[in-house]
Amino acid sequence: MSGHNDLVTLADVEDARARIDDVVHRTPLDTSRTFAKLSGAASVGLKLENVQRTGSFKIRGAYNKLAQLDVQEREAGVISASAGNHAQGVALAGRLLDIETTIVVPEVTPAAKIEATRGYGAEVVVEGDIYERAYEFALDRADETGETFVHPFDDEAIIAGQGTIGLELCDQYPEIETVLVAIGGGGLISGVGTALEAAEHDVRVIGVQPEGAAHAKRTLETAADARDDEGAGIHELADVDTVAEGIADTRMLETTATTARAVVDDVVTVTDRETATAVTLLAERAKTVAEGAGAAPLAAALSDETGLALEDEHVGVIISGGNVNLTEHADLTRTGLHELGRYVEARLALDGWPTTVGNVVETIEAEGAELDALERARRGAGTGTGTVDRPNRVPVTIGLEGSSPEHLDGVLSALAELDAVSVVERST
Repeated sequence: MSGHNDLVTLADVEDARARIDDVVHRTPLDTSRTFAKLSGAASVGLKLENVQRTGSFKIRGAYNKLAQLDVQEREAGVISASAGNHAQGVALAGRLLDIETTIVVPEVTPAAKIEATRGYGAEVVVEGDIYERAYEFALDRADETGETFVHPFDDEAIIAGQGTIGLELCDQYPEIETVLVAIGGGGLISGVGTALEAAEHDVRVIGVQPEGAAHAKRTLETAADARDDEGAGIHELADVDTVAEGIADTRMLETTATTARAVVDDVVTVTDRETATAVTLLAERAKTVAEGAGAAPLAAALSDETGLALEDEHVGVIISGGNVNLTEHADLTRTGLHELGRYVEARLALDGWPTTVGNVVETIEAEGAELDALERARRGAGTGTGTVDRPNRVPVTIGLEGSSPEHLDGVLSALAELDAVSVVERST
């Protein structure tokens, strides 16, 4: 780690652990040989915050913050802004502490997170196309109503609460040498990095940001002499675009930027397709459901593009959340299978509908592949795209899952050998 942190101390994190101990789960650490082999690490420990109460780590910081509010702040009620996970953490903390809560969420927030937040008793207001718009709306409303604003990340009590994950890592995985942590606003990594001061040896803290919301590395690399004024040196994006909506922030803020500069060693970037692959492998190999933000650190461990040197290291990977719509999870896993070369979409032209469809299905089964989708497609109207436009041929699109690219090539070759079937095109 790179320096000393004066805003949030190890003592603050230890106090937070005592404060929230009866409320949060001590989440499991799942050591994965599969991911160790794929990453080249000596071992990989998955810290499964996706099985935490509310489905993410956010209850830790939220409860730590709300439990320290004074009587007047509690009576005023709490308002916050969130892309979803902080919302549920604040809502549950409010219910446990008998504090009324209102959460402002952006339009991109998954329906599952909104409904879960309401289920914990909070009022939910949908406002703004991205998090920053929801955040500004919540601040304005707090000024008007006198409600107590609880920031999702830029708050010492929030950071200290999230840091309790780091204390658990020290206990569960004492040999840890590197930890990979998703970084959006920076509350989680600031807390975890602070807590790892308790480790018996130095632990490398690596932030993982999505390509479509890549602001953190530039902020943390800003030279000290450019940071004299509050807010200086913080890189802000005009917009974000990523499947990892839980870390789709446009910037860090002063508390997290200052804290993270002291405790974070580096930040790497992953693509959405790499993240989707990690979501897929977590479901298949670790039997765990993760949202995009939760899977991003594993994506970094498995990527050949990040430049991380994990060989023979003991690597902690924080799976920060699992709040994802089932349809979105299915889309992510399908994208991941594409990236792994284990899913293909193809367009066929068939003679003799529907009899030939049966032959197609039987061939796919005989070749040991899974037919994920089969749909009669619209025929082109004189587009000149080939045999599929002949009126006596029926265009069909199929989705196939197989064990390898070579396996899928063999399945499509077998289909092309059928008398009444032509493979017109396939996805790449």
